Amino acid sequence: MRVLLTRLSLMVFCGGLAAALPAAEGAEPPFEMTTYTLGLLVKGPKWTAEETPALQKLQESHLAHIGEMARSGALLAAGPLTDNGTIRGILIFKASIEEAKALAEQDPAVRAGRLTVELHPWMTAKGALNEPAAAKAGAKKEER
Repeated sequence: MRVLLTRLSLMVFCGGLAAALPAAEGAEPPFEMTTYTLGLLVKGPKWTAEETPALQKLQESHLAHIGEMARSGALLAAGPLTDNGTIRGILIFKASIEEAKALAEQDPAVRAGRLTVELHPWMTAKGALNEPAAAKAGAKKEER
């Protein structure tokens, strides 16, 4: 039964992938793609799980920086990963890798070595991210 379910899942995945690809070489894809920059916030060389007043202040500065990037429109989404792994959070930029790198390197937690950032170009269907809603949500979060 387990093998059957695995094969069925694989067939559904491959069928969906095939449907997303153009029917013939040179044919237009069924939807327009766009590229964003995906940032992974990773434990840095000065990471510690310890909670101190100094680290609390650093975290507040880190969150304020994320809010500034969101208000500027360069950052569409951000959030922590909750599994206590090496990757601590995700950032999705509407910016080139060079622009995202410059912004991410200004993060107080990155500057302090608590976090490092890995940046990757990421393609998705145009319109998959509701950009105006993301910017508005970032602005609302800062108003609270």
